[in-house]
Amino acid sequence: MEDNNPTPTKPRVVCCIGDIHGYITKLQNLWLNLESCIEPSDFETALIIFLGDYCDRGPDTSKVIDFFISLPCKYPKQTHVFLCGNHDFAFGAFLGVLPSPPDGSEFSETWKEYEMNEEREGWYKGEGFENMHLQGRRWAGNHTVKFNAIKGIDYKGSIYDAAPTFESYGVPHGSADLMKAVPDEHKKFLANLVWIHEEDDVSIKTEEGIKRCKLIAVHAGLEKKKPVEQQIKTLKAKDTRIPKVEALSGRKDVWEIPQELKKTPTIIVSGHHAKLHIEGLRLVIDQGGGFEDRPVAAVVLPSMEIVRDTDQLVK
Repeated sequence: MEDNNPTPTKPRVVCCIGDIHGYITKLQNLWLNLESCIEPSDFETALIIFLGDYCDRGPDTSKVIDFFISLPCKYPKQTHVFLCGNHDFAFGAFLGVLPSPPDGSEFSETWKEYEMNEEREGWYKGEGFENMHLQGRRWAGNHTVKFNAIKGIDYKGSIYDAAPTFESYGVPHGSADLMKAVPDEHKKFLANLVWIHEEDDVSIKTEEGIKRCKLIAVHAGLEKKKPVEQQIKTLKAKDTRIPKVEALSGRKDVWEIPQELKKTPTIIVSGHHAKLHIEGLRLVIDQGGGFEDRPVAAVVLPSMEIVRDTDQLVK
């Protein structure tokens, strides 16, 4: 007699990992904790989504990128997705690895809207600045206000806290020598970061049981007042005409799930916001925020387990 009810396939494990910000030890400890709390066969084939912001603030950006580059060889059956965060975008902009604007315009066009901030933010004016995207100039600049009143700590060089990234490659903050110091494989890694990632079938534990949903991963979120399809198209195209990409750097306007996505259950997972916040299918996984004394967190699907680098899981 034929079995008309074949065993349902086990949902694939998906790990979404929050902002690392140059902290290699936190990343290594988090990875070990994920490895120890997920079934080995599930971890071996897991989809791992890094939610962006790999550089700045912490001391080891160069080592963090080395770690990422080594993953496909060490875990060949896993799928690794590396989202672009606003910090990574700015780092790539300084190095000249962003795609050219699709309409043939110059990157200097991106300065105009924000020129009133140039002096205060101390935009980069060194070698190669003439045709550099706005965010590259802000990233490598020297902020004239030294104290960040919102965070209660000093800026590390620029508004992006980029000085530790320069130093991790052995050059002083704001030096054009960084363009030569960053290895080609790191430039290629930054150039290949995706601005958005979509999955059609991801399982998630909810109050009503396991739900199968679409998943959209994007560093900050999607704008609630713009058509979603239009946003996805722009993000997939990596449209660098835009001076400030809201999906990578917005705050309040990208916090919620856009209304039109509520018709079809869609998980939106992001980092960026220096918060760990779970509300329905809106997952914000950035407990660390680049602060030295705060943990880096990940969420594991379908179980919805939160794993941190500080958890004492490894035997």
